[in-house]
Amino acid sequence: MPRQASVKPPRQRDLTAGEMAAWRGFLTAHADLSRRLDAELMGEHGLSLAAYDALLFLQRAPDRRLRMTDLGRDVLFTPSGVSRLIDRLERDGLVRRVAGAVDGRERLAELTDLGLERLRAAAVTHVAGIRRLFLNRFSQGELGTLAEYWGRLATANHVRAQAARPSPES
Repeated sequence: MPRQASVKPPRQRDLTAGEMAAWRGFLTAHADLSRRLDAELMGEHGLSLAAYDALLFLQRAPDRRLRMTDLGRDVLFTPSGVSRLIDRLERDGLVRRVAGAVDGRERLAELTDLGLERLRAAAVTHVAGIRRLFLNRFSQGELGTLAEYWGRLATANHVRAQAARPSPES
């Protein structure tokens, strides 16, 4: 039986031009949108995009409270990064640290009434920015396709957590 010539698989470290364009397009779009949305929130409300996200996660949490570790996971921060963020929000009166009900040593971040008021005001700006800079550039069908694509990339826990959270108006 004749021996078949082996075909070398493509090198895994190389991206095709199309793969590179897709990857770089995603990174560039994300960085640009994040930078512009952050600038709008900072300019109009004195909140960074990260601060807005932290306030939003707290608003959606039971009793508007989250363990610091859970909040860090939600906003994609390291423990020291979320601690510094909460320090700033606490200085502004938007968040306070409270002891956990089960374990008094555990620290929770809690959204204050002032924080909720500030979040609701910032949400108007943020949602308008999302619509103007992102959503309005696609048809409803395209948005559905994009949502499907992003869903493939998201972890199951993150998707479930996002789907279970109400809007800032509630």
